Amino acid sequence: MRMLAEHLDEHDDTPVGDKIVVLHGATWADYQRLLEMRGESSSPRIAYLEGALEIMTPSRPHETLKSIIGCLVEVYCLENEIEFTPVGSWTLENKEEARGVEPDECYVFGTDTDPDKPDLAIEVVWTSGGLDKLDIYRKLRVREVWFWRRGRLTVHVLRGETYEERPASEVLAGIDLAELVQYLDRPTASQAIREYRSGLRKRHG
Repeated sequence: MRMLAEHLDEHDDTPVGDKIVVLHGATWADYQRLLEMRGESSSPRIAYLEGALEIMTPSRPHETLKSIIGCLVEVYCLENEIEFTPVGSWTLENKEEARGVEPDECYVFGTDTDPDKPDLAIEVVWTSGGLDKLDIYRKLRVREVWFWRRGRLTVHVLRGETYEERPASEVLAGIDLAELVQYLDRPTASQAIREYRSGLRKRHG
C-alpha cells in the first residue's frame, strides 16, 4: 500500500510494473486453450483481439488499486440504495467478433441475476501497452467502461458502435469520480472506505 499512498496522480505508467506480453497471429482456439490451462485463477488475465493475444500478470499495486476502486463503488451503491452485483474479472468473449477480455472489476446493476454482460467494466492502467481494451469492449457491447490512469477515472459510454468519453457516469448517475479518487491513496482500504462513506453522508446531509 505504501506505493499507492505516494502521488497516484503522478504515477508513470511506462512498462515497469505489470508483466504484459502480446502475441500476434494467435487463433481463437489458442485463446481458448490458454483460458483452459489457466483454469479458475484470476491471473494472468487474458485478452484477445482479432488474432492478437495479451497475457497480463498484474502487479500488487494494480490489484490493490482496482480492489479499492471496487470497494468504493460498492460503498456508493450501498449509501444510495442501488442494487448491484460484483462480477470481478468475468471472462467476456464473442467468437464471431474475435474478442475476449477480463476486466479488473465489473458490475451488474439492478436485480437481473443472469445477464449476458456487465453494465460497468473497470480497467486500471498501471502499466501502459497491450491491446486496445475499448476496441474489445465495443464489440462486446458493455454499456460503460471506466479507466483509471495517472490519478484520474475517465468514463466511456457506448453510443451505437463506438465509445464516447463523458464527464460523468450514466450507469451510476450521480457518482462523483473526482471525489472517489481522492480516497485511493489512503494507507489501508478500510480507511478509504470509512472516509469515503463519511464524505458521502455529509454531502447528502
